[in-house]
Amino acid sequence: MVEEGEILLVEDNRDDAELAMRALEENNLVNPIVWVRDGAEALEFLFREGRHAGRPESQPRLILLDLKLPLVDGHEVLARIGDDPRTRLVPVVVLTSSQQERDRLQSYLLGVNSYIVKPVDFSSFVEAMRIIGMYWLLLNQPPPGTEGT
Repeated sequence: MVEEGEILLVEDNRDDAELAMRALEENNLVNPIVWVRDGAEALEFLFREGRHAGRPESQPRLILLDLKLPLVDGHEVLARIGDDPRTRLVPVVVLTSSQQERDRLQSYLLGVNSYIVKPVDFSSFVEAMRIIGMYWLLLNQPPPGTEGT
């Protein structure tokens, strides 16, 4: 059971967000999950602005990012994450329905760590979330000095 470090879930679709949170829970990945519904709020959270100005200075252990977001799209969020020394080392997994080659290429050019197309059926989605969680929260060794951020 993994408990340390929160997961930032950036997803505008309530059903997909609830499915992701349920899948993580079913796999005993009980890290706190912060769910934001658009790219603008994701940036506010990451840079402690607006609604999230008073939050602690730590960064999430993992960001699960949809690409097709209102206000600020996922690629712009990726660009801002990569441009700032406070966030550039936070692992980002794009979790999207887009299978477009240009979205995948642009995501990798902007520094995404992994690009996953959301499985359609629930059991495949749960398995994908298990693999994501096991790798990024248990197996992956974060860069030195970022473990507690």
